[in-house]
Amino acid sequence: MPEDIKKETIDNETAENKAEEIEIEGADEESTQAAEEAKDTDMNETESDDDALADADAKADEKSDEKKGLFKKKKKDKKDEQIEELNDRLKRQMAEFENFRKRSEKEKSQMFDMGAKTIVEKILPVIDNFERGLAAVPDDKKDDPFITGMDKVYKQMLTELDAAGVKPIECVGQEFDPDFHNAVMQVENDELESGTVAQELQKGYMYKDSVVRHSMVSVVQ
Repeated sequence: MPEDIKKETIDNETAENKAEEIEIEGADEESTQAAEEAKDTDMNETESDDDALADADAKADEKSDEKKGLFKKKKKDKKDEQIEELNDRLKRQMAEFENFRKRSEKEKSQMFDMGAKTIVEKILPVIDNFERGLAAVPDDKKDDPFITGMDKVYKQMLTELDAAGVKPIECVGQEFDPDFHNAVMQVENDELESGTVAQELQKGYMYKDSVVRHSMVSVVQ
């Protein structure tokens, strides 16, 4: 074989071998690059999964906190309701006690007035007897020490009754009023109008605002 042809054949084989090596190197580089890309992808996916897990944990914590907050809020609201209920109950009891106190004081006052009125009713006949006895004393004996003493006792009793709220009812010259006067007879009187009290036969008395005894009177026809 000629030297030129032999040399050309060797060169062709060498070129082919180099081409194959280049292809192999290119394939290796592509494989390495693909592997690196796959590795990066796996790392990104792993990071994404970690982020997702972190987000899920954070949301779970938030929900747990919200549940705790709602539980605390409900518990606080229940306590507030109990406080309001106790305050309302206390106010009601205070109002009931105040009403009871006022009612008790009113009842005590009424009972006291009833008792006082009963005592006054029993004392009035004694006053009547003093008045009849003093009126029957002759003029020449009015300066007698005994009569003077009786007159002082009579006036002292009237003073004490007046201080206790017992006062005589005015009637002579007043228009007849059945709420205060008890008419036992009718008389003729030109000086007074018809229906006017002409004479007081027995003195009437009032205790505060109530009549203890009506005045016994005669009325003009």
